[in-house]
Amino acid sequence: MPKSLKVLLIVGGVFIAVLLVAIIGIALVAESLGRGNVPENSVLVMRIGGTLPDHAPRDPMAKVFGISQPASLTDTITNLRKAKADSRIGAVLLDIEFTGFGWGKADELRRAIKDLRDSGKPVYAYTELGMNKEYYVASAAEKIFMPPTGDIYVNGFAANAMFYRGSLDKLGIEPEVIQIGKYKNAPDQYTRTDMSEGQREVINAILDDLYGRLVSSIAKDRKLEEDTVKELIDGAPYRATKAKSLGLIDGAKYRDEVYEELRKKLGYKEDDKLRTVTASVYSEVSPASLDLNNGSRVAVIYASGAITTGRSSSSPFGGSMVGSDTIVGAVKQATDDESIKAIVLRVDSPGGSALASDLMWHALEKAKAKKPVVVSMADYAASGGYYISCNANKIVAEPSVLTGSIGVFMGKPNLSGFYDWLGVTNEYVLRGKNAGLFRETENWTEEERAKFQEQANNIYYTDFVPKVAKGRKMNDEAVNSIGQGRVWTGAQAKERGLVDEFGGLEKAIEIAKSLSKIPADEQVTRVALPKAPTLFETIFGSGVAVESKEVKARKAIVESLPRNVRKTLQYAELYERMGRGESMLMMPFEIEIK
Repeated sequence: MPKSLKVLLIVGGVFIAVLLVAIIGIALVAESLGRGNVPENSVLVMRIGGTLPDHAPRDPMAKVFGISQPASLTDTITNLRKAKADSRIGAVLLDIEFTGFGWGKADELRRAIKDLRDSGKPVYAYTELGMNKEYYVASAAEKIFMPPTGDIYVNGFAANAMFYRGSLDKLGIEPEVIQIGKYKNAPDQYTRTDMSEGQREVINAILDDLYGRLVSSIAKDRKLEEDTVKELIDGAPYRATKAKSLGLIDGAKYRDEVYEELRKKLGYKEDDKLRTVTASVYSEVSPASLDLNNGSRVAVIYASGAITTGRSSSSPFGGSMVGSDTIVGAVKQATDDESIKAIVLRVDSPGGSALASDLMWHALEKAKAKKPVVVSMADYAASGGYYISCNANKIVAEPSVLTGSIGVFMGKPNLSGFYDWLGVTNEYVLRGKNAGLFRETENWTEEERAKFQEQANNIYYTDFVPKVAKGRKMNDEAVNSIGQGRVWTGAQAKERGLVDEFGGLEKAIEIAKSLSKIPADEQVTRVALPKAPTLFETIFGSGVAVESKEVKARKAIVESLPRNVRKTLQYAELYERMGRGESMLMMPFEIEIK
């Protein structure tokens, strides 16, 4: 063999060896980084509180620049799933603060907590001041602790419905509305000063269902009789020491005393300090490092917010908006990608534009012809939110989700009295018999109202009802009987065929796996869509614009307003669209249950 060839082979062999070592080293470093800095036999401390949005994509570069990223329900449940599989986590402490999410997400959290407990790992809950929902979530834990001076307010439900007709009358604004369905109460807050018979019936039915579930869940988890729980609710609130004696909590202890109990529970040596890991740090542990995000690909498409045409957006006044262009694009991407075996549509929406809802429905109908589509409902999937859900192969919801609201409304405000009050006058010059349909200083004529009534009838009887009937394998009469704009809890909806299975996102993925013939014991790779812009895309213009000082100032102003005023402002943009002819598929968004 020539000397030059020998040298070449030796150099080549050394290069290949170095390359293999480098690859192995990079893999080991990546695995180490993916598993994070988690001590053995440590306690994962997770804050549960705030609004807990359904999904908040995490950008690694944002962390590098010290930009905080909000926790989401997806993050929280993923951390619980990881903690179950991670041998380094010995126990979990849930630090429960005031919650701003709904009862559907509360159900989903409880389910995830109980799933973690099935692994045998201790799960403790700690709260300083517990209301109904906070205690409901905490009761899924093995033990509940409060400081001795803490209070627990498990004192039953109160539902609040706000009405603004009196204010509009004082301003000289007359709302004109057409609504189909006895229970389509969304416009009532502008047309009435009190609850209609239909709205009162719906709210009472929802409260009965939620109250019954609260009582039965507490009774089961705290090993009490249901009648005893009802008596305890009627006697609340309680100081922590009293709550302990009644069996509602396991200890009136300060946080450091709870840490000491966990230290003993996990068998620490006398001088060892309890090793804790925060949720933000633990979020850096990749699910793949624990074999939780490997295998066949399943798309999870998040539709969170009020439904509108165009692109999804978020603003200080409008809040989160689900844009039809964004969701249709995400559905098409998932449909065309042959590596994606199924689609899970995660819906957290009270509805919105009828047109936008129909565009999303059509995209999902086309997707269903190629691969399974499963819907997972979060807190709300009502009206337009149910419209985009109804044609799925399966619909999954927690018992406390608010859904249904199959109905439609449309209208416009007459501002003539308001303009008179301001001293403003106007005149319309028209061409065409119906050119004045959207005049803001005139009521509809009988002919104009008939035109809008016909349009509303078409949306409800020709589009909404038949599409629900087709998707749920019912006839139109059956859908109309459970429609009429009525809101149902997930439990009530399942009894009426509007929902197939109880559960959260995990259950929906499990069903999607089954429908796409993925083995039950195989993990899947979850592909979250639509893809959020990265930090660099945001800064350099490929994503959404960076917030200006003016936008931040408007946000601060909105956040300083009373909560009910904020909610009204957030829906103002949607109602303004009605003045341009858009029909609305919305639930009565002002229902608030505490």
